[in-house]
Amino acid sequence: MQFTASAISLNVPDVQASAEWARTHLGFEEAMSADGFCSLTHPDAGFNLIYLRTGLPTFTPSSASGTADGLLVVFTVDDIDTDYARLCDEGVDIVTPIETEPWGERYFQMADPNGIIYQLVQWVEPLDPTH
Repeated sequence: MQFTASAISLNVPDVQASAEWARTHLGFEEAMSADGFCSLTHPDAGFNLIYLRTGLPTFTPSSASGTADGLLVVFTVDDIDTDYARLCDEGVDIVTPIETEPWGERYFQMADPNGIIYQLVQWVEPLDPTH
């Protein structure tokens, strides 16, 4: 199998709210859009971020047409403290303040207007060398 592209597709009630949030706070750019659909791209993400309006009749299977409960959209960054400060200053809804796990995962989580959770991560020296 050879992949030619990658994307993550998220069902949301308000496509434009999530798309605008990702453009404003994460630096994504619109690749294409239509009624109930928006595909965003970012040169460093490695995949397109797609939003589909919940309940679109063309979305199949219908059993998977809910929201992204339990899903984390995760991006690794180079300077998490600077990103955290900037996003706090921009008024982003921080749902998990910045913290560092013993194994060296420094991260925080934020929510977009539709409740999609995004996590930024930077790998640092482990606090506990046994991890």
